Amino acid sequence: MDRSVKQQLVVVGNGMAGMRTVEELLKLDPGMYDITVFGLEPRVNYNRILLSPVLAGDKQADDIVLHTRAWYEDNGITLHAGDPVVAIDRTRRLVRSRAGLEVAYDRLLLATGSTPFIVPVPGAQLAGVVGFRDLDDVDVMLAAARCGGSAVVIGGGLLGLEAANGLLRQGMDVTVVHLTSSLMNQQLDPPAALLLKAALERRGLRILLGVQTEAILGAERVERVRFTDGLEVAADLVVMAAGVRPNVGLAREAGLHVERAIVVDDTLQTYDPRVYAVGECVQHRKATFGLVAPIWDQARVCAAHLAGLGHRRYVQQATATKLKVTGIDLYSAGDIVGLAGSEDLVLRDRHAGVYKRLVLADGRITGAVLYGDVSDGPWYFDLIQRGTDISAIRDRLLFGPALCEAA
Repeated sequence: MDRSVKQQLVVVGNGMAGMRTVEELLKLDPGMYDITVFGLEPRVNYNRILLSPVLAGDKQADDIVLHTRAWYEDNGITLHAGDPVVAIDRTRRLVRSRAGLEVAYDRLLLATGSTPFIVPVPGAQLAGVVGFRDLDDVDVMLAAARCGGSAVVIGGGLLGLEAANGLLRQGMDVTVVHLTSSLMNQQLDPPAALLLKAALERRGLRILLGVQTEAILGAERVERVRFTDGLEVAADLVVMAAGVRPNVGLAREAGLHVERAIVVDDTLQTYDPRVYAVGECVQHRKATFGLVAPIWDQARVCAAHLAGLGHRRYVQQATATKLKVTGIDLYSAGDIVGLAGSEDLVLRDRHAGVYKRLVLADGRITGAVLYGDVSDGPWYFDLIQRGTDISAIRDRLLFGPALCEAA
C-alpha cells in the first residue's frame, strides 16, 4: 500500500463509541487515515455516563469533556460539530451533511448511537417534555428545576432513577412512574427492587408502579400527566426515560442491512465491507448494546480491522451494572432470572440493609444481585466470566472471597 497517500476515514457520530474507536485506531496506526468526524451536537465529545452528576450539580459540563478541540487538531482530525450526516451514497462512497458538505470515504464508521423512546401519547410534544440523552436535555431540566415545581419521570430503570435523583437534589417534587411492578426490572430481582423502592421513598421520591401513561396534559406547556387508571399528577416537567431505540434511519436509507439495529459481523463490519458500525446503533448476533464495557470491546476490535490488523473478533461477554443513587449501592451481573434447573443462594439482613442473591447452575455462578453491600460484586463477576467451578466453596460463597480463599 502506498502510505504517501492516506486513506479517508469518515466517522458519522461524535459520541463515545465512535471516538473511542478513533482513539484505538490512532494507537495502532496514527498515520493511516485522514479522519473526518461529523457530529449532531455543536460540541466536542463528552462522557454521557456523567450527565447525571451534571444534573445533580456535582459536575459542570466542562468536567465531562473527553476530547477537547485541541485534541482533534493535534491528531489531524477534522471535526464538523453541529452538522450531522443526512445521506450516504455508497456507490460514489461519499457522505453529505445537513449543511451540504460532501466528503468522500475509503472507510466509513457509523456510530449514530440511539434516541430516547418517547412514549406515543397525546401531549408528548408539549414544551416541558424532554428525554435524558444529552447536555441540551440537562439544560432544559435544570432550567425547569430553577423554577421549582413538580417533575414526572416516566421509566423506573437505571436512567430514570438517575434523572429523578438529580431533579430531587435540585429541589423539585419528583414522581417516578414505571410500567412494571418493580424498579430496574432488567437488573434487579423483586426483593432487591422492593428494598430500592423503600429507600428511594425515604429520600423523598414518589414512586408509582404498574402504571401506564395515557396522556400528557397542558395548553402549550405540560401541566399534568394522566394515567390509564384515571390518576392525574401535576407536572411542570416530564422526563422520558422509558428506554432508547438504535438510531438506524441513516443506515436504512443507505440500503445497509438493518433489523432492530445495524447488523454487523464479528469484525464490526456491515454487509458493505467498506462500512463499519459500533455502539448502541449496532446489532451483533441478535443482541443490541447499551453498556460501556461491550462498546469498548467493539471499539478495540473495529479499530484493529480498520488498521488492517484483522486478527481480532468481537465476542459478547456477561455484563455487570453498578448503580449508586443517593447513597444506595446496587450491583447486578449475569443472568439474574435463572434457567430451568438453576438454584439460588440468598442472604438477607434487613437491619443492615443488605441483600445478596447468587444464581447457580451446574456448579457455577451464572448471576448475582447485590444490594447495600456490593464490595464482592467484581469477585462474583469474575467467577461468572471465568465459569469457575464453585462446588467446593458453595457454602461460603455468600460471605465473600476471604472466607472462600481460607477454605
